[in-house]
Amino acid sequence: MNALTALARSTRAELRRLWRWPATWVLVGVWTVLNLLFAYAFPWIGYSGGGGPDAAAGASPQALLAGLLPANVPSTLVQGMPMFGGAIVMLLGALAIGNGYAWGTWKTVLTQGPGRLAAFGGTLVALAVSVVGIVALTAATDLATAHVVAAVEGGSAAGPAAGDLVQAMAAGLLVLGMWAAGGVLVGALAKGPALAAGLGLVWALVVENLLRGVSGLVDGMATLTDRLPGSAAGSLAGALGAVGQDPRGEGTPGVLTVLDGASAAWLLAAYLVVFAVVALTLVRRRDLG
Repeated sequence: MNALTALARSTRAELRRLWRWPATWVLVGVWTVLNLLFAYAFPWIGYSGGGGPDAAAGASPQALLAGLLPANVPSTLVQGMPMFGGAIVMLLGALAIGNGYAWGTWKTVLTQGPGRLAAFGGTLVALAVSVVGIVALTAATDLATAHVVAAVEGGSAAGPAAGDLVQAMAAGLLVLGMWAAGGVLVGALAKGPALAAGLGLVWALVVENLLRGVSGLVDGMATLTDRLPGSAAGSLAGALGAVGQDPRGEGTPGVLTVLDGASAAWLLAAYLVVFAVVALTLVRRRDLG
């Protein structure tokens, strides 16, 4: 069996495992619901006046409606990915690797299967395909919801420029791909699902925000925090216009403007490669106990 054949077989097996795994669909469902709530439902309530006297504070009704229409889908698509979408995909990557250790399946696959490189590569490719599916599902859901809003509120149903939508989807793939690779690394480090999931969520949702919060207290620390994975992801989203307002007029969590779009994209690509290579090195060189 040559290397490509082994990789293809491993990828098919991993895709079958992920797509039949209830946790995968639970995580995808959670992300879809969160995206709909924070990107559309709550702003729509604020626009319609059903959210209380302060629901649209800081944003005019026209601005709220404009953010809900099809033309704004590219920026809406990426605005939740740096923090919430990233945390969920990181959890998926951590569980995909960590459960292999907990269930003992890595021992069987890596010792009796196609070899460590092909087996682990198949998991990475399967996760990459899953990320593509998540981004495509998010784009389709956003477009459908935006057209519903336009029909109900009498707004423009004109869709976004094809180039803008493709650019936003590519950015979403890069952001979620980086977080998925980070989850793979955490899963390989922890060698178990529970610790890996906990560490991934704490880093994505807590640690980076705390570091950015205290960066002004230490000289030079901002230079470091501006280049953390979450900062790069948030900056790429911000560069694409994801600076939307929630019903209270507050900025979208996780969206930043500390880096320009090109720098953020290159940094995310570098993180993705480094995370995947380090995780592969750990799996190849460590024992399976």
